[in-house]
Amino acid sequence: MHTYVAAQAAARPTAPAVTYGDATLSYGDLWSRAGAVADTLRARGVVPHAVVGVLHRRSADLIVALLGILRTGAAYLALDPEDPPARHAELLAAARTGHVLVQAGLGALLPPEQVTIDVASCRPQGAADRPTAPAAPPEAPDALAYVSFTSGSTGRPKGVGVPHRAVSRLLRGPDWMEIRPDDVFLELSPVAFDASTIEIWAPLMNGARLVVLPGPPTAVERIRPAVEREGVTVLLLPTGLFNHLVAEEPGLFKNVRHVLTGGETASAAHVRRLLTDFPALTFTNGYGPTENTSFTTCWTTAGVLPEGPRVPIGSPVRGTRVVVLDPALRPVPPGVVGELYTGGEGLAHGYVGQPAATAERFVADPFATRPGRRLYRTGDLVRRLADGTLEFVGRADHQVKVHGFRVEPAHVEAHLIGRPEVKEAAVVAQPDGTGGQRLLAYVVPRHGGSGTASAGRDEAAGLGARLREELAAELPPHMVPWAVMVRDDLPLNRNGKVDRRALPPLVRSPRALPAGPVPPRTSLEARLAAIWSEVLDVEPVGVEDDFFALGGHSLLAARLLGVLERQLSVSVPARELYEGRTIAHLARALSDALDALPGGTTAPPGTP
Repeated sequence: MHTYVAAQAAARPTAPAVTYGDATLSYGDLWSRAGAVADTLRARGVVPHAVVGVLHRRSADLIVALLGILRTGAAYLALDPEDPPARHAELLAAARTGHVLVQAGLGALLPPEQVTIDVASCRPQGAADRPTAPAAPPEAPDALAYVSFTSGSTGRPKGVGVPHRAVSRLLRGPDWMEIRPDDVFLELSPVAFDASTIEIWAPLMNGARLVVLPGPPTAVERIRPAVEREGVTVLLLPTGLFNHLVAEEPGLFKNVRHVLTGGETASAAHVRRLLTDFPALTFTNGYGPTENTSFTTCWTTAGVLPEGPRVPIGSPVRGTRVVVLDPALRPVPPGVVGELYTGGEGLAHGYVGQPAATAERFVADPFATRPGRRLYRTGDLVRRLADGTLEFVGRADHQVKVHGFRVEPAHVEAHLIGRPEVKEAAVVAQPDGTGGQRLLAYVVPRHGGSGTASAGRDEAAGLGARLREELAAELPPHMVPWAVMVRDDLPLNRNGKVDRRALPPLVRSPRALPAGPVPPRTSLEARLAAIWSEVLDVEPVGVEDDFFALGGHSLLAARLLGVLERQLSVSVPARELYEGRTIAHLARALSDALDALPGGTTAPPGTP
């Protein structure tokens, strides 16, 4: 991967490579600064094939750090600053990570014994670092490039080891999209999410420009200004965010040449609206597990609308092989649903340090003409359409997608059952109101009772809130259930297994915070509490409650701000919500805004 960046730096050293805020690094600057990182890592004992952690928020320095690690012949493990310290410790131990490149101020999120290096301290020394002979191990194409963790059914996360060849086959001169030297890509995904592989390396390996979106990971309101200011031409959006922007911000696509989406099942209605409004735009629906490196198949179209209720997932990208098999590993005919298996150059090495899990999912290719060929069993059910493209149908197991991340509900269940007060647990997904899904957990306490007379509603609610708080200290945000419901028992089917379909759906979640709610003190706070409760599906809501602790996320934040503007006739800056996070703070900001209106009054429209 880094050799392609080196070639760009050698051929076009002054061409723009990475923009963050008002500053842009040229390819020559990027290569030189990455060389300083590589020199520092080597001096600290990093050797080829090691795994180096990166804990850094989105910035140009983050891109420099990733490239610098690759220049040493090592692989990177990107950590999400939004994850709790316990999660970081678990991933670092699983990947056997010796060193971590960190952003100043984030080191406290790591174990105290962890060896850390401040990225900002790695600066070029002396003469410019000419990109003529990049360091790379002899077996570079098959060497490990990065480790990306996914959810595991046992409660232990699985680190997918992705080699350089897998990324190169997808992004270097791809056959599923055109990348031009004057293209501008926007990097907005968490770097720990494998969509960032496309966002970062597609432009840099092909000489285009990468724009790193400033601000927090939930900065939805920054996307349109960045797209318009920087002239973004290629935009990859997670499915939920794609749906939201098509519905609420369609104007941002007017100068975008190519829109890509993936991570969850695409909405045919939103794709049709986009292509109807912008018929000259190219659209790609990408599908693929992390184990086959970001995109395995793509459906790319220019002006052709999807037919029927589903958007196809397309055909395999170059260097990728797919087969659709029945339970006996026999190919199924077109139109018949089967499980998708994939192989080829995009295949990961397996799960780092977990040979048993690797053997279970990476199986021998029964159709191979040469020994050693493998297929990855995706667990996804698909059918082949008449034109040869594939259509996603569903899952063969209980795995779900939450905010674009794959989640094994059994992983969360294992964390719940591991607690002494929990006898049984079941975790399911349900719609979250934004086109995505959220997790809902049901538990049976070990020592008598739940929300019935044996324990009382308050005791049950307290246990549910406490369990959710404990999970938030161990798991990334997308794996923390929206609510933990305490029950006397779990329903069983005729085979004696938990009948997840019989678990009662929850329309409104009881508030799951440890401190009691502070009631509204003004009519404006009362109005805001009612709106928050409606958007979050949580009750009651206190005026000092944290929006994100109540289950809010970027898409719900965007929805809340839209509702406030429609109902109160005043625009609320997104930073007021992200920085203040409470109704009390928002009410103060709204009071000032309402007072500034002609004939200003702190009573919002519709308030007696």
